[in-house]
Amino acid sequence: EPPDRPNDFSCQTQDMRIVTCTWSPGGDTYLYGRHSPKYTLFEEFSQKTIPCTVSCSEQCSCSWDIGQQRICNITVTVENPLGKKTATDVFDVTHRIYPAAPSQLWEHCTDTEITLHWKHRNSGIELFCQTEVLHPDGKVELHNTSDVHLHYASVTLGGLQPYTEYTARVHCGAAKHFWRWSEWSETQIIRTNETTPSGKLDIWREITPVLGGRNVTLFWKPAPSFRANGGSISYEVTWVKAEDGSKPESISFSSVYNSTKISIDNNSYRISIMAKNNVNYSLPSVLIIPRATGNSRSIFSTKELKEEQVNGTDDGIFISWEPRQIYDSYIIDWCNFPRLQPCDLQWKRFGPNTSSALINSAAFVPGVRYNFHVYGSVANTASLLEKKTGYLRELPPLLDPVVEKVELTFSAVTLSWNSYPTNESQSGFVRGYHVYVSPIQEDCSLKGSKKFVLPDDSVLCQYTIENPEEKRYTVKHLLSNTKYKLVVKAYTGGGETPIVNFIYIDTPFNSNTLYLLVLLAIVPTLVAAICRWKMQWVKECCCPVIPSPNKSQVLSFQELKIGSEKALKISDCIPDMLAVDNKAEAQKL
Repeated sequence: EPPDRPNDFSCQTQDMRIVTCTWSPGGDTYLYGRHSPKYTLFEEFSQKTIPCTVSCSEQCSCSWDIGQQRICNITVTVENPLGKKTATDVFDVTHRIYPAAPSQLWEHCTDTEITLHWKHRNSGIELFCQTEVLHPDGKVELHNTSDVHLHYASVTLGGLQPYTEYTARVHCGAAKHFWRWSEWSETQIIRTNETTPSGKLDIWREITPVLGGRNVTLFWKPAPSFRANGGSISYEVTWVKAEDGSKPESISFSSVYNSTKISIDNNSYRISIMAKNNVNYSLPSVLIIPRATGNSRSIFSTKELKEEQVNGTDDGIFISWEPRQIYDSYIIDWCNFPRLQPCDLQWKRFGPNTSSALINSAAFVPGVRYNFHVYGSVANTASLLEKKTGYLRELPPLLDPVVEKVELTFSAVTLSWNSYPTNESQSGFVRGYHVYVSPIQEDCSLKGSKKFVLPDDSVLCQYTIENPEEKRYTVKHLLSNTKYKLVVKAYTGGGETPIVNFIYIDTPFNSNTLYLLVLLAIVPTLVAAICRWKMQWVKECCCPVIPSPNKSQVLSFQELKIGSEKALKISDCIPDMLAVDNKAEAQKL
């Protein structure tokens, strides 16, 4: 194939004597050896073929000495047996200056400034240079320097942080007729000098009353405004009685420590902590530990304050408190790992106009209770104001209540689980309990209960106890001589675990029913026997037999019979008394 036209053909110089032209060679012609493309360069103004050797890889280039010539018209020609193509570049040499990269960089530093020096290879050419400074946080700054004529140049970089590493490099271009930047110089890593630590440490304490005094655990960390400003950091802790002017005690720690424990008596103490580098000490951070009161208990005793439950979110645990005008700041402390010792005590300070905060930590996990103390501080003296406790997210209880005692009657069962804990060992605040009951062979429908349907569609009776400290319950209205299954479940703000295991009971037979059946069977039988035994006597008493006249002895006489009936003459019987009702009856007789 014929060659392609040379692309991106341009020429430039570093010293206004040696000119270098570059171009892209184009596509493959598939001709090789003596038929491969040949390049020639020709200067039109001088009508001379340029005596340079062309070298090609990704780009082609050719360099030569132009002497005193300043205006050039260069044509590059590429040809092979199938054709040729040309490209032209007309330029003023003073407009095509591509300086050499600055070299031999060195610096002079203070704690906040760096003066960077470098050497030029392009003497006599006015250059415009640019210094790039990379900060530790990734921020990039550019500083410009102009009117550079000499072999050496410099730039001063100000507003830097003490004892901090910066990365710097320089490139330059022609000041009058800018063509393009030079290559970057080698990168220089520079550290500013040390100076006195700035700001203060953020300090805190934990007070534990002991016999005859108190143990004070001191903690410190860099405050947002604190800077070590040096490489070799140590800490000095000093404590002295605040009232009698006794000699202070002090102890030093290396940078790997951020806490210590000291023992003090019940007097008031002033504690200060300073950071130190190779230059000087920082300003002291001060805490006042007031005099202990009562039974070796300080004013920080937490017994009088009731814990308030707080709610967590996906972003943290929200804490609010009642602001007081007398305090100049507030402090919240908590443990990142409350179930471990040491618990990794943390604290955070807030301004006087703040009354709430969202406390978050990468250490917070669902199902762990975190305790927070809110302090007010004035004149370096802190007082406990409120106590909070909460979860990032509540989970169902890990363990079900263990029923320790079962009291049975024929119609009720009383369950007790007194040893079940409701403290911080739980994975949520225990809100109460559910008691589930059901006969084994059928669904439950006991009076006073709610229906609860299991995944297998069986129905249980549910009773709710809303007081977590009430650990005894009586289920009533049971049937005697019946098998029941029961379970007690605790529930939290995260719900309760699925029902898996039951306990089983047999209600006893109702003896009162037996007594009733016995009475119903025996009493009528006994009454019947007695009645049969006394029937004749009762009959004679209650229903006497009426005598038959035919059996009377009076009729035993033989003198008179009328047919088969015996007859009695009045004359045969002398009556004791004779009464006549009326005259008509008497006449009839």
